[in-house]
Formats: sequence, structure tokens, C-alpha cells
Amino acid sequence: MHHDRMDRSRMKPLATYRIQFHKSFTFSDALKQAGYLARLGISHLYASPILMARAGSMHGYDVVDHGRVNPELGGEDGFRALAAELRKNGIGVILDIVPNHMAVGGADNPYWLDVLEKGRDSIFANMFDIDWEPAQANLRDKLLVPLLGQPILDSINAGEISLQWDERLGKFAFVYAEHRFPLRREDYEMVIVGAPSPAEADLTRFSEPEVLRGLLEQQNFRLAYWRSAGERINWRRFFDITSLAALRVEDDAIFEQIHATVFRLYSEGLIDGVRIDHVDGLSDPESYCRRLRARLEAMTPLRPEALPREPALILVEKILAEGEDLPTAWLVDGTTGYDFMNAVSGLQHAHANEGAFNRLWTDLSGRPSDFEIEERQARREMLENAFASALRGAALSFQQLDDEGLLAPTAFEAALERILEHFRAYRTYALGDKPEPPPGPLFEAALHEAENGASEDEVRALNIIAAAMRGEEAADGAVAAEAVRRFNQLAAPVAAKAVEDTAFYRYGRLLSRNDVGFTAGRFAISPEQFHDSSLKRQANFPAALLATATHDHKRGEDTRARLAVLSELPELWETEVRAWFELNTPLRPPRVGAGDEYQLYQTLVACRPFGLSDEALSAFARRILAWREKSLKEAKLETSWARPDAAFENDHAEFVRAILDPQHPFLARLERFSGTLAPAGALNGLVATVLKCTLPGVPDIYQGTELWDLSLVDPDNRRPVDFHIREEMLAAAGDPATHVKDWRDGQVKLALLARLLKLRAEEREIFAGAYRPLETGDAHLFAFARTAGHKTLFVAVPLLSAEAAIARGIPLPDDRLGEAFALPEDLRARTWRDGLTGADVPPPDNRPLFADFPAAVFIS
Repeated sequence: MHHDRMDRSRMKPLATYRIQFHKSFTFSDALKQAGYLARLGISHLYASPILMARAGSMHGYDVVDHGRVNPELGGEDGFRALAAELRKNGIGVILDIVPNHMAVGGADNPYWLDVLEKGRDSIFANMFDIDWEPAQANLRDKLLVPLLGQPILDSINAGEISLQWDERLGKFAFVYAEHRFPLRREDYEMVIVGAPSPAEADLTRFSEPEVLRGLLEQQNFRLAYWRSAGERINWRRFFDITSLAALRVEDDAIFEQIHATVFRLYSEGLIDGVRIDHVDGLSDPESYCRRLRARLEAMTPLRPEALPREPALILVEKILAEGEDLPTAWLVDGTTGYDFMNAVSGLQHAHANEGAFNRLWTDLSGRPSDFEIEERQARREMLENAFASALRGAALSFQQLDDEGLLAPTAFEAALERILEHFRAYRTYALGDKPEPPPGPLFEAALHEAENGASEDEVRALNIIAAAMRGEEAADGAVAAEAVRRFNQLAAPVAAKAVEDTAFYRYGRLLSRNDVGFTAGRFAISPEQFHDSSLKRQANFPAALLATATHDHKRGEDTRARLAVLSELPELWETEVRAWFELNTPLRPPRVGAGDEYQLYQTLVACRPFGLSDEALSAFARRILAWREKSLKEAKLETSWARPDAAFENDHAEFVRAILDPQHPFLARLERFSGTLAPAGALNGLVATVLKCTLPGVPDIYQGTELWDLSLVDPDNRRPVDFHIREEMLAAAGDPATHVKDWRDGQVKLALLARLLKLRAEEREIFAGAYRPLETGDAHLFAFARTAGHKTLFVAVPLLSAEAAIARGIPLPDDRLGEAFALPEDLRARTWRDGLTGADVPPPDNRPLFADFPAAVFIS
């Protein structure tokens, strides 16, 4: 195991601002916001992927060519103009890169099309993670392409597949909808039969189903019904998405090929760092990250002389399990901040009321209050359905390590299923051909659980798997390494699909604790645990991002903040929500279950905008309907993307429309209750903003969230941002405290953010300084200090102050909070100034701290 550490002392990101690029928001649109971002206090624009993606992509993760900047966004010239304007405003660029997968299918990925045409002989055959020798004999040396809407014979007989000369590709190809499947070169002579040119060949005989079928049988690919993918597919996908094929970036040539443009942009000074998408999908994240670090460092001397010689920033999209730490040996700067998002949310939940929410959820839904049960069930379903083929492939790999040859593949499948059902991380970092790094305590815990109730053969299989994962099969190093790789690259998508995309939509105890990277089973996080995480980040990853909203979140940061308020008010909430169930009984179709209805009520309360005009109500209803459809399909209980039940979904949609009808009394009652909670939700939102901007790490602002973010899951969280109104508000922003009374328009949040980012720029040393937890002796008060040299930053914020904020009707806690707080002796005899106003203030010792604003940010 490597223990060397990189020197991060020279890295100086102050704050990042995430922008989602697509054809309706291009480089030229972002260029116009450079001045605004600079005035807000942003040091780095954090760009979504910009390389050539599938036409019309709204996110950029479906790359079809790593060699070009996407022309839909403005191409390389547009990006150069944007980077130059940003640089003029003192802003760098961090670029989201996608080394894990590419978009396939369609007719736009030249590498994929070459593999379809030439099979194993393609020079790009090694680019994708294809099993050319799977268990199914009819797939040997062929690529299964499960993209058909029905079984292949039905597609052929329906005339949906035809052989054509494709002028754009300059090839014969089988055509199915938008997809193109190039014909083998060996078949050209037989197809052309004497025609003067391929374009003039007579293809009428191939409209005969039997002839077409015979020709298809000879190809390097095998077309199939899309429903067969989970069971039969012989190449690795991104999660279970057949339009995204995984890449073998561990191969030297492929690493260089897919990073060439990124390296060039870095060496020319157009970008300053990268964010690695889904690092867990790579075969060996440590080797990849260290290699990326080395390549970028080697290019640093090539960068323009005017730029500071700071190392590139490397951030990883990484979901850390509870108790799991990001390895420092990777030589990255930290995560993109899901872990912080989880921690700050957990800090704002009242642990004492967990039991009340457990009882209410189980009583209403009939489902378990223990998230562990939901997760195990979802993991089993994923392994049996979406990842059945990948599970079989991994089992066959481990079976090769059975020296005695006594165990059937089914024993290894069952053993792997048992481990993965209980495995609570995305993957291990074990390599199989050596004992370091070990598979770790989370794997060992899953193994221990898997042994309970296992059959004799399953126990033998578990022992072989464990030995390989621990690097004890050195004699079969290459075989063990392949088996361990398959385990890790199966574990990650199973975790993502089972937890984030299934269990999170089934488990509705309190939806503010169900988000990407969150530990849904943990209702709250104590101040001590929060301090520990901050100390750890300060020590290991001081430049990690501190995110509170992302393009992938399930609920916006202020949606979550308002939902967290419910954790403090269990009796009030239960009384109200039971009244809603009663009130809406006459409107409820029989198939609208209480668990789904309860999640709907939480959602309505949490993201209801301030003041619903008729027009706003109509837009709100559309957003809720889109969320409702997605949430039901993701839960996969009565309907799903794969097997939609239109009647069931329609019942839910009709119910939503009926209860949101202004003539029905529920809407007025919802508005009253949600309006009551709103000041306390806003208080939580302001506190989260303060913590994000003052704790160890780099604050990350997701586009538009400088005002209240009451969004839901995508596409709702990717709606257009009105930068004009934000520009106007920023120009008019003063002391944040002056905006507290008119808090609903969000200017208080924007003013607070701008002032804190300005303070970070003015006092860089303190914000890189040591972190010191402060004991407050009060569950409603959280405080810490940062020190650098003779300077100290003191930060205190209120916690669990919903009742006070509701009583006052504004986002302020009890106005006596702080009277019992004793400042440590060594900090008392100092002069202090308010970091938000610049005014001199008395020491924050035994006095009210939040008279006119819900944060104390003082400097001495």
C-alpha cells in the first residue's frame, strides 16, 4: 500500500460554481455570467462534461467522441472564449470528465460501430469491457446488442430491420429505428453481386425474413430483445443502461486516447483541474488517480507562464459508506461533497424523535422502519434481474479458483449474492493478485453475514471468494485478479441501482435523509460526529468540495432543509398528516397506497413555493406529477421503467390533480402548514450555507442555488436559471441581517453567500487554518474555531431551532441562544469583529449570539 502524501498546501480554490451545459445553455451563455460569478466570489467554474456527447444531450455524460469539444455547446473555439473571459475575471475551470463509459447504440460512436463491424478483430475491441467467451455458446466471439423492442424474429417479420447502404457511414448497415449495425466486410461481395457500386446494389432479396435472418446470424453481433439484457448481456454497461458501454481505461492506450483532449486543455491553461465521474466504476481507482496525477503534474511546466504553478485539482465523485474513508494514497484532493451533504443534513435532524418517525412510517405504509431490510431486498432484486449476467460472469471467474473442481457455478452465484446483499460499500479496492489493499472491514462484515444459513457448498464458495479478495490466491494471480475485478465492478452498480434508484423510493420514513451519498438508515448525526468528519477532512482533504446540492440530488438543498424541520415536530406532523389522509379519502383511487401517499405529502410540504398564484400552482402541479411518475417507477413495486403500469400511474396522477384542485380544502391546509414550517426551513438553509463556507473544504454552489432551492430530482433540478434576477439581487445585497425580515425572496441567502465568499478571499489564511471544535453544552448551539498564526475565526450557528423560528415567523432562533456559552479562556481576551458586517463586536461569551441574524462569524 502506498503511504506517500501529496503536498496540498499550494492549492487555493476559494469556491466553485457548477454549471450544467447543454444546447440551450452554451459556452456563450456562461461567458455572459463571468462578471456575476466573480462578484459573487467564485474562484472556479465547475463545468459539466463538455466533450462530444450524443446530439441533444442535456448532461454530457453520454460521450461519443473524447477527441472533440461538443459543437452543440460552442465547440473548442467557444470554450476557449469562455475560458479567456473567466480568466480575465480571475476564475479558473474544473472540468467534469467521464473515463468510465461512452454512449453506444444509435449511429454516432465510431469506435462502437467498428467493433460491431469487425468483432474481436477491431482495433477498438479492447476499448470496451466485452466478454468474448461467455457461457452461452451462441455468443462466443459475438457482441449481444439487446436494443430491439421485441424478440428478433418478431422484429424481422414486422419489417423493423432492414439492410441498407448508409451514405453517411459509407457502409452497408442493418437499420433499426435510429440504430445502425454495420455489415461484416466479408459479406460485401455477396451483397453487391455485380452492382457497379455498393450504393447501387439490389437489396430486395434481404427483405425476405429468412434471408435477412441468415445474414444477421453471420455477423459479429447478435441483435436481441432489450428485456434479455440483464440475463444475457456479455459486456459491461454503466449501471444497467444499455446505451452506455463501460470503458477499459486501465489499458494504457485507451487511457491516453480518452484523456488526450483533457490533457491538451490543461497544458494550454484552459482548465485547472478535473472531476472524475463515477470513480468506483474503474477497475483500479488508485492506479487510475495516481496515473492521472502524474500525467497532469508532468504538464504543469507547459502551462502559460502567467498562471500560478499550482498542482491540478483532482476531485472524485465517490459515495462513501458509513465508516469508510477516501484513501489518501489516491493522491486526489477529495470528493465532490456527497459526504458533506449527508453530514450537514444529519446534523439538522433531531435524533430523539427517530422512534416516532419509525412508528408513523410503519403504521401508515406497512413497510419496515429499518432501511437495512429495504436495501437487502433491493440488492437481491438487482442481482436477480438487471445484473444476472454480470453475476454469472463473476461466479464463473471465481469458479476457476476452485482447485478441486467440486463446486458448480450456481454455488458461486449464490455465495456472491449473499455477500453483495450485505455489502454496504460501493466496492472494495482489493486487486486479487496481492494482499494490499485488503478488501476491508465492510467486506469482512458482509462475508460474516453471508455465512449465516449458507449451505455447505455455499460456504466452500464463500471461502474461495474470500481468499481471492484477500490476495491469498497468488499462485493464480491473473485469474484471481480478474475475479476480484468482476466483483468490484459488479458491486458498484448493484449498490447504485439498489440503494439510490430503488430503496430510496420505497423507504419514506423521512425523505430528507434519502439522497445521493446519504446513509438513509441513520436518522441524525451528532455534533461530535460532525466535528470528527471536519477534523478528518482538514487533515486529509482540505480542498474537498462541500456540496449541498448537485445535478444528481433527489431533493434540493432547501427542500431537504424544510423537511428536516419535521424531525423536530413529530406530534404536530403526525396530527396534520393523518388529517390530510382523512380529508383526501373521497378522492383516493384504490391503488394509491398509504406509503406512496405519505411520500407525496412530504414532497408537497417540502417544495411548495412561497405564494402560489394560479399560474404558479399549475407549474407546481406539473413538477409534482413528473416527480410522482419517476418516484413510482424507480420504486419498482407496482410499475417501473422496464414494465410500466399505465393505469396505476394514471390513478396516482389523477389523485395528485384532485388534491391540488383549489376548490378542494386540502390545498389551503397544505399552504398553511407548509408556510408555518417555511421560516424554520429557511433557518436550516442559512445555517447550511454558513457551514459550507466556513468549514474545512471548498464551498460548491450548484447553479441557481444562491437563492432558495426548492427543487426535486432531475429533470426538476436542471431547470433554467434566471441569472438576471440574481445579478440584480447581488447588486442590491447589503448586510445579510437587513434581508432577514423579507427572507422569502431568497436575497438573504444570496447576501450571506456573497459576504462569506468575500471573507474567504480576504482571510485566506484563516480558512486554510486548523479546525477546533468548541463545546457548547447546548443541543441548540453548534460552534467551532479556525486558527492560523495569531488570527482566529469563530463560527456559531443554531441547531434544532424550529419552534423558535416558527413562533417568530422569520428564520431566527431563540434570541437568548448563546447566553450560556462560555468561550474558551485563551480566546476571551481578544478584540473581535463581525465577519459579515466588519463592525467591532464584544467577545462571543455568555451573551446572545443571534439577535438579528442566525449565525455568528467573528474574527480576531
